[in-house]
Amino acid sequence: MLRRVRQSLRQVLYLMARRPDLLCGAIVLGVLLILAVKFTCSRARNVVAAARPPVRFFSPEAPIVDLYLGQLDQVERLRSMAEVSLIFFYAPWCAHSLAARHEVQQVAKKLAKQVQFVAVNCWWSQGKCRKQNRFYQYPTIHLFYRRFGPIDYKGPFVAPYVESFILRVITPLTYLPSRAMLQEFLSYHEPRVVGFFQFNSSPQPPGYLTYLSSALQALKRDFRNVVRFGVVTSKQVAEAISLKEDASVYLHRRFNSSLIFPRGERNFTSEAICSWVFEHHETVLKWLQPPGTKSRLLEHELNKGPALLLFLPHNPLASKPSPILQQVADIAVRYHSCDKNNNSGLDKSFTSDLLCCHSVLLPESSTSVCDVCLHLSPSFTSSSVPCTLPSTAQGGDMLQSYLRHCCLHQLPAPVSIKTATTVGCSNFLNSYSPFNQYSACCRKIEPQLNESQAKEGSDMQRVHLTPPPSPIPPYTVPVQGGDGITGLQCHTNRTLRFYVLDVALNWPLAVRLGASGNRSASLDQEAGIQRDGLFAAIVNLKDEVHYVLHRSAAATLTESLEGFIRNFSAPYSVLQRYLVGENKKGVKQEARRPDEHQQSPPPPLITELTTSSFLPFIMDIEKDVLLIYYTQWCGFCSVLNHIIIQLARLLQGNSTITVARVNVARNDLPWEFMVDHVPSVLLFPRNRKHLSVKFPDDLPITLPNLLHFILQHSGSAHYAKKPATSSVESQGSGPSAVLRAEFLALQREVQALHLAREHLSKQLAQLWRDNRRLTFDARSLEAQNAELQRERQSLEEQHQEKSRQLGEAVKRLQELADTSENLLNENILLRVLLRALKDKREVGEQVEVERKEAEQKSSHMAS
Repeated sequence: MLRRVRQSLRQVLYLMARRPDLLCGAIVLGVLLILAVKFTCSRARNVVAAARPPVRFFSPEAPIVDLYLGQLDQVERLRSMAEVSLIFFYAPWCAHSLAARHEVQQVAKKLAKQVQFVAVNCWWSQGKCRKQNRFYQYPTIHLFYRRFGPIDYKGPFVAPYVESFILRVITPLTYLPSRAMLQEFLSYHEPRVVGFFQFNSSPQPPGYLTYLSSALQALKRDFRNVVRFGVVTSKQVAEAISLKEDASVYLHRRFNSSLIFPRGERNFTSEAICSWVFEHHETVLKWLQPPGTKSRLLEHELNKGPALLLFLPHNPLASKPSPILQQVADIAVRYHSCDKNNNSGLDKSFTSDLLCCHSVLLPESSTSVCDVCLHLSPSFTSSSVPCTLPSTAQGGDMLQSYLRHCCLHQLPAPVSIKTATTVGCSNFLNSYSPFNQYSACCRKIEPQLNESQAKEGSDMQRVHLTPPPSPIPPYTVPVQGGDGITGLQCHTNRTLRFYVLDVALNWPLAVRLGASGNRSASLDQEAGIQRDGLFAAIVNLKDEVHYVLHRSAAATLTESLEGFIRNFSAPYSVLQRYLVGENKKGVKQEARRPDEHQQSPPPPLITELTTSSFLPFIMDIEKDVLLIYYTQWCGFCSVLNHIIIQLARLLQGNSTITVARVNVARNDLPWEFMVDHVPSVLLFPRNRKHLSVKFPDDLPITLPNLLHFILQHSGSAHYAKKPATSSVESQGSGPSAVLRAEFLALQREVQALHLAREHLSKQLAQLWRDNRRLTFDARSLEAQNAELQRERQSLEEQHQEKSRQLGEAVKRLQELADTSENLLNENILLRVLLRALKDKREVGEQVEVERKEAEQKSSHMAS
């Protein structure tokens, strides 16, 4: 083996000596191959740049401890040194964190003496915060009250809201030293909880810390602190709410009896108290705060039923609720008050039954209307006695005199509905009947009323009259309170839920519902926005409708809201569905420069319609309107764009036919003009708008089909223009004029078809050229594909060869490893044998020495 290797080396050296140029070329190729392999391997590796070291996120002047390296261990030390601590977890790259930084700095400068502010960079990969926590979003605020926490803040990152939440954590309980303060504390619409603790023991009475923790638990559940907690230390003050035992918890309720925490049934713990309060509290006005991201909060609330959304300005730092909020809360409380004692003096036996009513227009007046209702006792409602109302012949004159005497003399002067105000009514009782009773609601309005406000400002008055018998077909309506709003929740099947939103934080939602799109224009009275900044809308998600409150300049907020709610709750509501649509920008630009209309731009090829321009445009009796329904997310609609454009170009010379389209996803339309799918095509013929025609669903939407559809149903064929002759000749011709009109219509259709044929021939030629070009492109792509396939095969072969060589090398390395292991074992065995031989030789030498010594001794003894 070694001999063969030596011979091969000698031959190589001989060839190298004879051909030095070949040697140099081989060396250069080898070096180039090594460099290429090294360059390829270096590029194949993932090159990741090291992260930049973090820097301070907050300003050094801000009273905030900025742990920008994510030192989570220092948070516990700082938190233990303060009574109240705020931990701000942020990511330096997060836009929300950058926006919240300024707000938190403002709050920290105000409350630095009371609260320890700590900011932690929870995005630095080498910090403990990133390793131990996984937050769903940034920034995140946690508050700690001594050892209680964390209290997660889920509100908006606005300085007033954050400061208000911190102040509520600092003082979760309200001290009530007197009965006056207790009465004021319980007078607000929010749920209120009062705890009675006598501070006779030191440092605090038993159960007080548990009650304090329950208030913090409520803050943990609801960042707005809807449920307020108070504490009473005086026994005389506690007796005002029937609290006699120490460590008692009282839940105040308006519509049901108030409750005292049952200590015999539940454990007196903070979690139990908080759960008990949230299970039994009553809420008539709920705050909504959409998070601004994808959330089902609004959908979840609207699915419960019709909702009254009130957008109003709100100051979280105010010590008392704003007057607007108090008015809204008062309306909500009266709406939910179903106490039968508040029914304007009517007998309880009548308030539980339905009424049969009839509208009466009084003579000598065109604006005085009274709704006369008959209350029947339970015995008569169950019998076969018909519900009768007075007629003009039988006692009607007496009834009308009663109405004029009782109601009309108290009505104000005739005013428009925008300035109408509600007034009280003094009861007028002519006689008494134990079986039936009449009541009348009278109002005086102008004939020209807005349809959406016909009943909003009506002045209601009620009287009781003696019922003269007269059969009139009645209809039933529910009984309402004296002001028309008290207890309305229990008298209608369209129950409203009241929701309040901050108009500054939820302005885009208000704009989507119908408010003015410009905040600076919100002081105007365009869309229900008044100078008090309130915007109201009723949303009925089930019926897919919503209504907007249009307030008058003279009516108060209470009157407007009450009329708005009454109109919605009526069996046949007069409220008009509000339609939301896009605003045209071109209209404003034209209004700014009216002097530039000398050169008017050409009409658009396809008219884009909105909610405001829809009805005036399609109802133009002088034009045939071809309307296309589409949406921006419909793929089938975008496919038809070139067909619609070609059709519009064909019909561009005809002034009587117009092509228009409307985006139904961004523009609400009346129900009678909606379609069940998109794209859809409707034709509104001229002079026959009530005979609109829909393009057949079973036909494909193509250019020939659309042309045939227009020519078949267009109003031009039915109302063709007559020839320019004298009126006498046209009147005397009779049938010839009709035939000539039909002939002219057919001639125009033939001309239109010829024009369409020419356009189609041009389009077919263009399509043929495009097809030929695409054929050449396909051939070139096929050639490139074949070349790529060949390159792929060669690469696969090279890969297989490299894999085979690698396998052989691995096999040789395995053989070398086995040989090395065998040699190692033999070496160990030889060492063992050598050691044994060495020991044996040493033993033999020792025996020889001992033998010699014994011989010497024996010889010595012998001598």
